[in-house]
Amino acid sequence: MKIFKWVLIVAIALALISYGIFALNRANTKKFSPEDTISYIKNDLQLSVFYNRPFKKGRPIFGALVPFGEVWRTGANEATVFTTNKDLMLEGQVLPAGKYTLWTIPNSDIWEVIFNSKQYVWGVDSEGKASRDPAFDVLNIKISIDKKMDITEQFTIYFTEINSQTNMVFEWDQTKVSVPIQ
Repeated sequence: MKIFKWVLIVAIALALISYGIFALNRANTKKFSPEDTISYIKNDLQLSVFYNRPFKKGRPIFGALVPFGEVWRTGANEATVFTTNKDLMLEGQVLPAGKYTLWTIPNSDIWEVIFNSKQYVWGVDSEGKASRDPAFDVLNIKISIDKKMDITEQFTIYFTEINSQTNMVFEWDQTKVSVPIQ
């Protein structure tokens, strides 16, 4: 009985130490890529995006830190999450109301934007590759990028409305991608 108590005490101590290390690591990670939630509300339409915002810090971004032709979690840390309370039309395709993880495949002139129905614990696997499972892709669209003269230091997602057209915009470094939403 005494051995059982000691084994239990050691197991609890190890669990607490492991949790403490995890919490400290997560806090340090969030410091470098803080999380943000943006919202768009118009009439009865409600859109939101939860994501983590890494900084450029003098690094080359697209084609380097974020490789061309590979799936990106579209931010840092956890997978980016897009939520809509209404069905949307994106590039002639319907995205049903719901909660999706948002992935992209950046290239030098066109990005593929992917809405995936599976919710993931983290944005990458143990090997650093995007944890997206393509079997859960609901919608894939291709969007041309805009090259900017100025530099956006911190990865930013926002909604904009121009001439009654709503867009979800990704900006980082000298790249801007506008996803038209109807």
